[in-house]
This record gives sequence, C-alpha cells and structure tokens, in this order.
Amino acid sequence: MSFQHLSVDELKTMLDERDLVLLDTRDDASFEAGHIDGSLHLNEHSVSSIVHDTEKTSTVVVVCYHGHSSQNAANYLVEQGFSDVYSLDGGYTAWASSR
Repeated sequence: MSFQHLSVDELKTMLDERDLVLLDTRDDASFEAGHIDGSLHLNEHSVSSIVHDTEKTSTVVVVCYHGHSSQNAANYLVEQGFSDVYSLDGGYTAWASSR
C-alpha cells in the first residue's frame, strides 16, 4: 500500500465531506505564519505522539511547502500502518494561492 496524491480542489471537497487529520511538515515559523485550519504541526518533536495517538484508519493529509517532502512523510505514515494517506500536490503554496 502507498499514499495517494491530492489536489487542492480535492482537498477542499474532502474538508467539506469528512473528518481529516491534516499534518503540516513545514518549519515552525512557516507553520506559525499560516497553515490550513485544523492542521497539526508534524515535526521531530510531535511525530511519535501523532503516530501513536492517531487512529490508523484516519484519513491523513500531509502538507509541506510545495508537495515534495510531504511525499516522504506520507510514505513514512503508510509504513507506520496508516491506510488512508494523501500528500497535497503543490503543498501549502498551492493552497494559499487558491484562497
């Protein structure tokens, strides 16, 4: 099993239709400056608690700057047993420019 790619438009639809776990992998300053509402900050300090405390059947969307490093994080989450994992194509940059 592997993660799936997700467009900004698909994410907007999913946010309206179901509960998602949004994980933002950007640095602290970027996360503080702006993130998708409801996002958790996924970093070296939070990763173990997020992996441990999140249901493995949850729909998880990983967001980074441009949609590249989120793919590595999404892969990692699949390896940890998550079954419904997405990487946001274009990352937060695409999300912010679509608002």
